[in-house]
Amino acid sequence: MLYVLLGEDAPGSLEARISARPAHLSRLEGLRDEGRLLMAGPMPAIDSPDPGPAAFFGSLVVAEFASQGDAERWLAEDPYVKQGVFARITVKPFKKVLP
Repeated sequence: MLYVLLGEDAPGSLEARISARPAHLSRLEGLRDEGRLLMAGPMPAIDSPDPGPAAFFGSLVVAEFASQGDAERWLAEDPYVKQGVFARITVKPFKKVLP
C-alpha cells in the first residue's frame, strides 16, 4: 500500500537539513531503485522554488510499504529524523486515484 510520510522542519534546522541531505537522498534512491517511490521532495517555506534562508516547511514522501508500521519504522531511521531536522513526523495511508 502507498503511504504519505510527512516531516515538518524544526525552526532553525536548515544547517542540519543540508548536512543530512546526502544520506537522506541515498535512502530515497533505494526506494526508487526498488520501484516503491511514487514521489518525494521538500516543501519550501515560501512561494519560491529556492527559498534561501526562509528554508523549508518540511518534506513529503509517497512510497509503497507493506504496512503503516513498516512506513513508520522506515521514517524513524531517516537521517532527517535522526539529526533533528524534523520537529514532527506523520505517516498516513494514501490511495492514488489520478493520474
